[in-house]
Amino acid sequence: MLPTLAPSDILWIGSRGGIEEELVRLAGMDFAGLAAGGLRGMGILATVRNALRIAGSMGKARRLLSQFKPDVLLVTGGYACVAVALAGRFQRIPVVIYLPDVVPGLAIRFLGRLATKVTVTSEESYHFFRREKVVVTGYPVRSEVFDLDRTEARQLLGLDPETKTLLVFGGSRGARSINQALAAGLDALLPVCQIVHISGRLDADWVAGMAKRLPAPLRERYHHHAYLHDMPQVLVAADLAVARAGAATLGEFPAAELPAVLVPYPYSGQHQNPNAAYMERNGAARVLPDAELEGKLVPMVLELLGDEGMLADMRESAHAMARPDAAYLIAGQLWQLARQRAVLSSSSSTRGMEEGGAQP
Repeated sequence: MLPTLAPSDILWIGSRGGIEEELVRLAGMDFAGLAAGGLRGMGILATVRNALRIAGSMGKARRLLSQFKPDVLLVTGGYACVAVALAGRFQRIPVVIYLPDVVPGLAIRFLGRLATKVTVTSEESYHFFRREKVVVTGYPVRSEVFDLDRTEARQLLGLDPETKTLLVFGGSRGARSINQALAAGLDALLPVCQIVHISGRLDADWVAGMAKRLPAPLRERYHHHAYLHDMPQVLVAADLAVARAGAATLGEFPAAELPAVLVPYPYSGQHQNPNAAYMERNGAARVLPDAELEGKLVPMVLELLGDEGMLADMRESAHAMARPDAAYLIAGQLWQLARQRAVLSSSSSTRGMEEGGAQP
């Protein structure tokens, strides 16, 4: 049985100004921001500047850990985690990596050498790390995704429970190429399905303006949101999704038994391509290159929505990939290492007292 932690038992350290800061605060946890920046695909000056930012964050990370005194660190990627993990190792705090993507980025490849354990979504990630460190856990997903049923989810969203439903989104910031391809195809798609479209905030104004120009019967079937904090309802409500291939698709789509057309972001350091290919190999998705959206998105969506047998096969394949126990398995690794550290600390303290007592 794992212990129950209060929000005050957790400190989230991340990049300043990112969407994670907003989400962490909404969850009631403390957030500490560090300066960080990417090193891949940058010019020389930007690479040097960001490397100095990461180095400069080391001092703050060490102070934060000294004050908070964590028993164990969980890092999931991003350049802010480099300073935290290095500071943790200096203080002999166990480091557990969770790799959500199939292929690790530069930060996680580097930190994999220092980590005590590496938990991963996919068994295909084994060869990037020392095998004895790796534990395949799957992707942790909120329990609501497993608990909701489609009829309930559609009712909560005000959708027609009997109409095929297409979910379209491009991540937290949206995806302009997907938004544009969808907008161009609404006249063909809306007679066939109702659409939940999460455009991202950057494109929200022009997408909302476009929606107002739709004929009334079609406008009623189109549901636009700039952003949604709570995704379980729309994931469960949909028959098919069109989305980027970020790490969350590896966990949330299988949990919701949601077939997908995945459009990897072409400038993501190629992390999304392996994610999309992994889903496609497992029969849960079709992959559509970003450059081919304009001509192929609408025909592909219409083909899939019109073939119930194909959708059923994809749903079954997605379901087979789901790992409802992923969060528990990751937490189990953290708890085990935290207990080991506590035992070692206690033993060291006892030896110190005994040695101190024996001195004249």
